[in-house]
Amino acid sequence: MATTTTQLEEKIIEALDSNQVCSFATIEGNKPHVRYMALFHEGMTIYLATNKQTHKVEELERNPNVHILLGYEGSWSANFLQIEGIGRVSKDEALRKKVWKDDFKMWFDGSDDPNYVILEITPQWIEYTGKGAKPEVWKKS
Repeated sequence: MATTTTQLEEKIIEALDSNQVCSFATIEGNKPHVRYMALFHEGMTIYLATNKQTHKVEELERNPNVHILLGYEGSWSANFLQIEGIGRVSKDEALRKKVWKDDFKMWFDGSDDPNYVILEITPQWIEYTGKGAKPEVWKKS
């Protein structure tokens, strides 16, 4: 039985719900630059909180192409996602408040801190690999 786009999107969202951390790659010059980031999402849109004075913000402004990897939990029995997307820096007040966590107080004064920004990632292509299953590919229409 073939998987419908809606069924695949539901699996992807479930995998996003199950992961609070991801590997986030930007392009620095012509080389990938990867780091761990706290992961938030609304549907298929991914949000990453960061300081506007970081390299990742500079890298996104030069090249918006990003890659996210998530799902490894210490064993190969988890669901995995590889996500290619387009990233942009958002200073939207409502989004900043929505994503804000008290844990961020280590780095920011609050959701209105001028250095606090959200990286908004719009997926273009996602490979979902379920537990013991073959990869399935979702593409933005």
